[in-house]
Amino acid sequence: MESAHPFRQHAEAVISRIAPWRLLPPLLAVLLGLWGLERGGSMWRDESVTWQVAHRPLGRILELLDRVDAVHGLYYLLMHGVFEAWDGGLWALRLPSVAATALAAAGVAAIAHRLVGERAALLAGCAYAVLPPVQMYAQEGRSYALVAAAVVWATYLMLRERWAAYAVVLLLGCWLHEFAALALLAHAFTAWRSRGWRWSAAAVVALLLPLAVVSARQAEQQLGWLGRPSWQDWAAYAVVGAAALLLARGAPGDLVRVALPLVLLPPGLLMVISLFHPWYVDRYVLYALAGLALLAGARLATARGWWPWLLAGVLVVAFGFWSVWLRTPESRKDDALAVAAAVRERARPGDAVVFMPARRREWLLSSPEVYGELRDVALDRTPAASRSLQGTELPPERIREALLASPRVIALLDPAGQPLDPYPQEVVKREELAARFDLCSTTGVRGARVAVYARPGTCP
Repeated sequence: MESAHPFRQHAEAVISRIAPWRLLPPLLAVLLGLWGLERGGSMWRDESVTWQVAHRPLGRILELLDRVDAVHGLYYLLMHGVFEAWDGGLWALRLPSVAATALAAAGVAAIAHRLVGERAALLAGCAYAVLPPVQMYAQEGRSYALVAAAVVWATYLMLRERWAAYAVVLLLGCWLHEFAALALLAHAFTAWRSRGWRWSAAAVVALLLPLAVVSARQAEQQLGWLGRPSWQDWAAYAVVGAAALLLARGAPGDLVRVALPLVLLPPGLLMVISLFHPWYVDRYVLYALAGLALLAGARLATARGWWPWLLAGVLVVAFGFWSVWLRTPESRKDDALAVAAAVRERARPGDAVVFMPARRREWLLSSPEVYGELRDVALDRTPAASRSLQGTELPPERIREALLASPRVIALLDPAGQPLDPYPQEVVKREELAARFDLCSTTGVRGARVAVYARPGTCP
């Protein structure tokens, strides 16, 4: 070892001892992940992107990544392999996130065990598993649970001074989502004196650079929809930060030096950056919650009296109600499968369909059996052919002509009150439907509206 380790740790023989409790945090994470995994048979738009991209041929995925979504490229390739091995619908879509969350819970426990002891390890690992945001992304077909697992285990490897393994695992997390690189700031706070860490960090940055260059080129279309952090974002950060600082008081100093920077620095820096370049979404730094779980486990392990346990019990009850809600379709912005079911009930074979705005084409791309029965009259090139996520649309005049040739049109719209896109293609859709068609029906679906239009006098 190149230098005395900066952390006081238990003897290797004690740390390596196999104990039954080690299975409890990942087992709890698996049980919570499997509970209500199908979420009432729903799938929101981001998961629909995963589904439709991962089902493309490998060559088409690589063509897409050259133009957009390179930041998620490794995850799409992973999910392509999953669906090639087992096209198991929502279970295949979400089980990798369940497994990653279990792995992360085990990693949180391993860190706490190394720095504090068995009791803290058990409590910290279970605390991570029950945090509602962790449960949310454990049941989502996106990369965030996998990124969290990589960052957690990289943190553990940092404590072990296994620098080659550290670099590989953290780089894997960064290639799953490049904002995992913000964990380097937290790690620098505790390991900057180590030459091994500095070399490993430099290797991670250097090997992440190709992805960073490509994703920077794609940033406008990738993150252009984001605004600056809202007051709710700042309030949530303040609550989590205050809780972390309170828990850090009296917690073992070695653990505080690892956990507190992980809670505060990645989300804090990303929010500050987002004042100038809006890039912040809380799920991008989900792994920061591992630091909160570490602090909570350490404090509970040394709690005296009944009130800390009473507070923990109240939180668990509150988390229980939150967890039930997370397993409903209403917990997500929309439900692509519910939209597809509503279209199936109302559409006739050969009906025209328009998406208002065009990016809502995503609602049907993950239900090809429904989409294939309709005529997408505004579509110019399919998503795969155009190397894009939702395809490209015809010029406004061509869209007008296609609508005028259609006796019935199914229109998929955002909920009422949402801003209307000003693009010419969207304007012509709205104008032609209002001027040339009768509105037969409008059905509200979670996060969407399904409207049926027909020629004047032909509504049933």
